[in-house]
Amino acid sequence: MSKQDLPFHLLSMLKEREQKGLLRKLKNGSPPIDFCSNDYLGFSITGSLQKKISEHAATSPKTGSTGSRLISGNSTEAEELEKKIATFHHSESALLYNSGYDANLGVFSCIPQKNDVILYDEFIHASIHDGLRLSYANRYKFKHNDVNELKELIARSKETAYNIFIAVESVYSMDGDCAPLAELAAIARANKNIYLIVDEAHAIGVFGEKGRGLCSEIGIEKDCFARIYTYGKAMGCHGAAVVGSQDLTDYLINFSRPFIYTTALPLHSVKAIDSAYDLLIKGEEQGKLKENILYFNEKAKHLAIVEKSVSAIQCLHAGSNSKAEAYERSLAEHGIYSKAIKSPTVREGTERLRLCIHAFNTKPEIDQLIKALNSLQA
Repeated sequence: MSKQDLPFHLLSMLKEREQKGLLRKLKNGSPPIDFCSNDYLGFSITGSLQKKISEHAATSPKTGSTGSRLISGNSTEAEELEKKIATFHHSESALLYNSGYDANLGVFSCIPQKNDVILYDEFIHASIHDGLRLSYANRYKFKHNDVNELKELIARSKETAYNIFIAVESVYSMDGDCAPLAELAAIARANKNIYLIVDEAHAIGVFGEKGRGLCSEIGIEKDCFARIYTYGKAMGCHGAAVVGSQDLTDYLINFSRPFIYTTALPLHSVKAIDSAYDLLIKGEEQGKLKENILYFNEKAKHLAIVEKSVSAIQCLHAGSNSKAEAYERSLAEHGIYSKAIKSPTVREGTERLRLCIHAFNTKPEIDQLIKALNSLQA
């Protein structure tokens, strides 16, 4: 037996997943019409963003950051970008992380303490779940977007909890629906020790003036204890930022392990984020995206199988892995790139086909998508 062989119990887990048809595998190549990626504004394929990144790469004295921010990886460019992010998102401070996953892990693992309580929406992202598991706080979920159940949990927690943290996504990644942010913000405003944390990963670039996000569009930015903005979606690059007070930034720099103990983003990634914000401020693509979302919803209004939303994310509930896979194959035959989201990524029985509308999708491409969806409903 080679020491490189997988231990038997791990191999058994892998075999079991394969037997159930749940085994994940990496794939390369895809149908030509993109209704799958999170590149909502098309920044990752736009020439202007690539040009700015290339210009910086040609003049940068080094390719890597050489260390963590607290060792040798800090830079004037990173600090200036954080100031720009804070200003853009109407916040006192911002702190860069290497990814949205790292940011959520970093925030939720270190902020809620032993005598605190975290109340989280059952549909929050896996990165938040992983952060919560590392926290010493008690945690309880509430039904998706159910404010009444949240209030019941708050009432039960108030007597013993030092602080209560509410964790939600502004736009949920699987269905594209939105959190009841106005109601959640009102709860936080009315209670001194209740803090709202909002992951805006799928809202930045899509909602709000200049794509500032759903918190901005609703006007609750100042009611949030922390907001997390991820740059691998509509911004077309990589990394993330946590925005909030200067005290929050100082605390994260001192206690957030995913920030402290990782090599910082390289300068070309910092420049990419900076350049993506420049494109966002121009606001040329957000209008196109909104127009395409409206066009899709109008064309799809007769399709009962489509769960329509006001965000870039649309979905077809399949109810099984096999049906979700069949949906994906059928759309691929029409030249459309979509993705079946299967259990265990989502709960068994809630498998679906996930569709993403982009600013760069043409009306004929959307018409072709509708035609393909009509064939599924027939």
